[in-house]
Amino acid sequence: MKNKILFIFAVLVLPVFSSCRNDQWIRVNQIGYRTGDIKVAVFMSIPGAQLRSFRIIDHATHKTIFKSSVIENSGELSRFRSTYRLSFTGLKKQGTYRIIAGKASSPAFRIGDDVYNGTSDFLLNYMRQQRCGFNPYVRDSCHTQDGYIIYGGKDDSSHIKVTGGWHDAADYLQYVTTSANAVYQMLFAWDENPGAFSDHFLANGLPGSDSVPDVLNEARWGLDWLLKMNPSPGVMYNQIADDRDHIGFRFPDRDTANYGKGKERPVYRCTGQVQGLFRYKNRTTGTASTAGKFASAFARGSKVYRQIDPVFSRLLAEKAAAAFSYGIEHPGTCQTAPGTAPYFYEEDNWVDDMELAAVELYGLTRDARYLEFAAGFGRQEIVTPWMGADTARHYQWYPFVNMGHPGIAAVSGREDLKTEFLNDMKEGLLRMKVKAETNPFLIGVPFIWCSNNLVVASLAQAHLYRELSGDSTFVGMEAAHRDWLFGCNPWGTSMVVGLPGNGDYPVNSHSSYVVNGGQVPGGLVDGPVYPSIFNSLKYVSLSKGDAYARFQTTIAVYHDDYADYSTNECTMDGTACLVYYLSTLAQGQKTGNRDE
Repeated sequence: MKNKILFIFAVLVLPVFSSCRNDQWIRVNQIGYRTGDIKVAVFMSIPGAQLRSFRIIDHATHKTIFKSSVIENSGELSRFRSTYRLSFTGLKKQGTYRIIAGKASSPAFRIGDDVYNGTSDFLLNYMRQQRCGFNPYVRDSCHTQDGYIIYGGKDDSSHIKVTGGWHDAADYLQYVTTSANAVYQMLFAWDENPGAFSDHFLANGLPGSDSVPDVLNEARWGLDWLLKMNPSPGVMYNQIADDRDHIGFRFPDRDTANYGKGKERPVYRCTGQVQGLFRYKNRTTGTASTAGKFASAFARGSKVYRQIDPVFSRLLAEKAAAAFSYGIEHPGTCQTAPGTAPYFYEEDNWVDDMELAAVELYGLTRDARYLEFAAGFGRQEIVTPWMGADTARHYQWYPFVNMGHPGIAAVSGREDLKTEFLNDMKEGLLRMKVKAETNPFLIGVPFIWCSNNLVVASLAQAHLYRELSGDSTFVGMEAAHRDWLFGCNPWGTSMVVGLPGNGDYPVNSHSSYVVNGGQVPGGLVDGPVYPSIFNSLKYVSLSKGDAYARFQTTIAVYHDDYADYSTNECTMDGTACLVYYLSTLAQGQKTGNRDE
């Protein structure tokens, strides 16, 4: 299957060399570095080592081309008695290199301005694989009978046609919560960086060219499903299926989960009330979190499709305004519904969703009322609460990045609002920076379930803050979080399946495709968690010995094992959100215009 991944993603690849000698390792970003990037590797030693300098050799000639004593002793990390940060930002010559420090040699890596080209497109392979309805990976259709309404009052048990969208993760549940966010992020990525995307797949997800960028085909797949889930003003559905789905690994077109009505699955209507059909219940307080997500996705879609498909654009604009109005009338959070297990998306905030919806509608209509709504909602949540925190419940503060703050700063046209909301973004990043400075990898997120989604969120916020303010305070922390995702972490692994093609990346993720001999190219895995989380979750285990055992720490654990759904399951929304940040790194990408 790895050959298939390399075929899908044509990229310059480098042989991987052993990086371990005498219990010493050097961790690098395996994708590589652009010439102007901050470049820092991390040296780790179990017995301890006294480093005073390091050198970089040309991979082909083995000649030393760079020496430096710019190192930072970053202290102990659990069993690693010494760690050092090795800065080589000054090396700007394009080429292929390895770092030598102590008795360790890093994997080979490239420096070149094209190292991220095609990476945002590569993530879309996973999005296509997650499609519900016609699934191009299995080349068959699934869940074509969806579904029957529950919590629908007089419409209870009635049939509703909602086939489409994406499966959320390794299971086949579907949520507006994550899907609308995914749609928004991909549309935003295209709007900002259209030059980063190509056209190698058709609208149905099969290989081919249709003169539509693949990212827009994917976003349209999601938009069409969202329209089905919001069929009329005041009628919103939040979820398809529940954890009765969790009956073992099987392909989507062979789904045998039984919900009591043949092949139909339950479709949960938004009621603004607590839901949960069995033992466990959520804590829903309203509908605005879902209404706001519908509205922001529709409004951004209307902007993107204004020239491409004017009729569709007008429909989306109308749907956005109606969804926002419904959110105003029904404040509060609409959480996903649990079934027979206590796990669900425990989203507790909603003003961020309405803030983003309002600023998107302002950008679309220039109606000043929307800007006032946006600022009012934004002032109710200055910082997304996970930033600077040590822990949070599962998806408690979602989306993990508040795109409303940079939206206000970008489109308001008012210096007072721009300053106010950029300062709010800065406050969140400062809270992260305090946490980041406590570990050698400069990672400032709590290691809760789906920690990689928090890393992606921090990258988006740091990049947008720097772009809008010109303030480079957090550029080092941004680089560290970027590098963390691609191998500069204790385990020396990329967190994206198949990226880079020759690297160390997850090959045994929690997935029906993997268990049945396939792969999930482009998927971002959940990421490391606190050991206490791994040890407390139900039904989580390891299927074999831990290949990363010597790199586990008291800070976080990660396992490339299909039985560990807490660290090694790919998520659709995390993958979609990373599309934006990687699109900003592509060489020659065109900058979009937020004010169009």
